Amino acid sequence: MAIRVVRLGTSRAAHEGVRIGTVRRPPRGVPKSEFGARDYYDVWLPSLAPSAELVEKGLGAQDERAFRAFARRYRAEMARPDASRVLDVLAALSHGADFAVGCYCEDETRCHRSVLRELLSERGAAIVP
Repeated sequence: MAIRVVRLGTSRAAHEGVRIGTVRRPPRGVPKSEFGARDYYDVWLPSLAPSAELVEKGLGAQDERAFRAFARRYRAEMARPDASRVLDVLAALSHGADFAVGCYCEDETRCHRSVLRELLSERGAAIVP
């Protein structure tokens, strides 16, 4: 039982379980009824996505310093009570269920999901490497 951190829209791994989209917006041009079938997500959880303003900063982060600044701000957003509680729940569920969280970015190292992976790990989540 564990969490997979994935790129939405990619093929699902065996036993991946429910795929949760931690993105601000649904995929463009894809009917809502096809989100799961096209391997985007089964459940949308935008509360774990960076704020709209922060998404822009993250996409514009051209160097390590800029990305670290983005990561600090994202961590601050995730420290808010509602987001923090959701992270706690996901970490706890990871010990009894397989599921995935993800976003659209091609490069996880320059994406909020790398920070999300760290936040879940810090809470004791079981995470697939």
